[in-house]
Amino acid sequence: MTVNRFIRIFAGFMVLLSLALGVQASPLFVSQNFLWLTAFVGANLFQSGFTQLCPLATILRKLGVKDPECGASCN
Repeated sequence: MTVNRFIRIFAGFMVLLSLALGVQASPLFVSQNFLWLTAFVGANLFQSGFTQLCPLATILRKLGVKDPECGASCN
């Protein structure tokens, strides 16, 4: 898997998890404050689209996950 696939999977999982924990109609409801996590993930995806800065991408690259767009310049 590549860095971009990991980021999409992680972001999607975090959004679904925070909605499951933050929406009152959910059987997993804990608190509406979990909706802030959804907002944070969305804001991070939005800003990374413009700035190309993503903390998760940096961590994944350091862990050795392939990034075909990056090439040798990221190592």
